[in-house]
Amino acid sequence: MDNEKATRLKAPTINSALRHNILKMPEAAHKASGITIYGRRIKTLVFTTDIAIIRNCDADAVFAVYPFTPQQAISDALIKASYVPVFCGVGGGTTKGFRTVALAKDVECQGAMGVVLNAPISNLNLRAVRKAVDIPVIITVVNENTDIAARLSSGASIINVAGASKTPEIVAKIRKKFPDVPIIASGGSTEESVERTIRAGANAITYTPPSTQILFKSLMEKYR
Repeated sequence: MDNEKATRLKAPTINSALRHNILKMPEAAHKASGITIYGRRIKTLVFTTDIAIIRNCDADAVFAVYPFTPQQAISDALIKASYVPVFCGVGGGTTKGFRTVALAKDVECQGAMGVVLNAPISNLNLRAVRKAVDIPVIITVVNENTDIAARLSSGASIINVAGASKTPEIVAKIRKKFPDVPIIASGGSTEESVERTIRAGANAITYTPPSTQILFKSLMEKYR
């Protein structure tokens, strides 16, 4: 088969009789450039700690950040259950200081692909985490007033923009000043909002899936 014809082939899809109803990431998210980490390109990240969703979606990776103090038992369970890379939240807000450093070292040993730090973390604490681990350190940015240069010089490997409706604007501002910095950003709930975020300069998209209650609703309607 010549090379020109080979490039036109569509990727084959394999399903099974039972595992065909998986949660799919927004189609527009696949237009992102992606971020290559250890040879693996990451374009889509599912923002969840629900193991059932993690095991039944087509995301490239898991963004495991939750609104409680990080616990090793949770990160260990998520990493073991997932067959795609997991980026684990290790604090930065209420949880900080030495505990954040210790948690980062723990999740690295458990097999996490990267650690995620919350926006309030100090640059000193960020630097300590960077020195403690050999996996990417992702710093969350929630508004346009963040000193990105200071975050990068303190050891941030990737910027994660979570600015709600202002996310595309924040991404665009960062991209203009730092054309080469890797950016993950929340894409919103529609194909249009995901495309807008990618056009602004995001390399990868985090997607918050519907709750299992909502996903179950359509299935229950069929049963009835």
